Amino acid sequence: MPTQARPANGRFSRLWRGVGTALGFILFGLCALIIGWLLAPPIRLAARDAPTARRRVRRLVRLACQGFIGALRRLGVIEVRIDHIERLQTSGRLLLANHPSLIDALFLLASTPDANCIVKGQLADNPITRRAILAAGYITTREPRTVIGAARRTLAEGRPLLVFPEGTRSLPGQPVRLQRGAASIALASGAWITPVRIRCTPATLTKGEAWYRVPPSRPYFHIEIGAPLAPLVGGDTSQQAVRDLTRRLEDYFNSTTWEEGPSDDDRAGTRTQAIDHRHPGTGRRHAG
Repeated sequence: MPTQARPANGRFSRLWRGVGTALGFILFGLCALIIGWLLAPPIRLAARDAPTARRRVRRLVRLACQGFIGALRRLGVIEVRIDHIERLQTSGRLLLANHPSLIDALFLLASTPDANCIVKGQLADNPITRRAILAAGYITTREPRTVIGAARRTLAEGRPLLVFPEGTRSLPGQPVRLQRGAASIALASGAWITPVRIRCTPATLTKGEAWYRVPPSRPYFHIEIGAPLAPLVGGDTSQQAVRDLTRRLEDYFNSTTWEEGPSDDDRAGTRTQAIDHRHPGTGRRHAG
């Protein structure tokens, strides 16, 4: 069911969105602490092996991300539209996304079954998120030399892997500039690439911006799940191949042309699909 409308602009709306943002982050922090400190230990004890335990924790993280994004929507803090969400259901894909805001990863983890991701070492050291990240088996950048190998294993095991190839949040109004690590992973693994473009208008939760500095109007996140890119044939992992693929991906992320997605009339249903596990195009929930 579409979110009940709240005033999108004005002083009261901005104040309300500030309160709603604070409540959302408190909820997220509580969920991370509960998963990492209370739920993960018994899950490890009950699971038959470590991969099973990590898969169950990732399922809890996905539910927590769905709850967080759903709460922000229902509080009127953000609006979300995801085009071609069905493309996130394919296993073993390398998901490459630009990174305009602090919460981009949560949209994709909420919508992608059993996704792994590469997270900054600072998050793995944060006392709120550390235990949940480790229990889920997410790949951290604390040991850079091990990242590509861990990424290859994840993709070889058939799990989606989420990577932000910029390495940090984008600068508003600036072209996307990618580091070469994502292209190296793609070439080394031979995985299909699913590119993801994220736009947020007006910009919010950007690099260096405090969470409580809410924009004058409600942020609208438009997320396009791009058509999959086939792996390059021949297994070329040379520096030139890495540079060429990085340049190709930069051209994609900086393009102003987006694929045709659902119409504006479908926006409410599309928003709900990403959070509530509805069948794409039907608006109905999964039975389970």
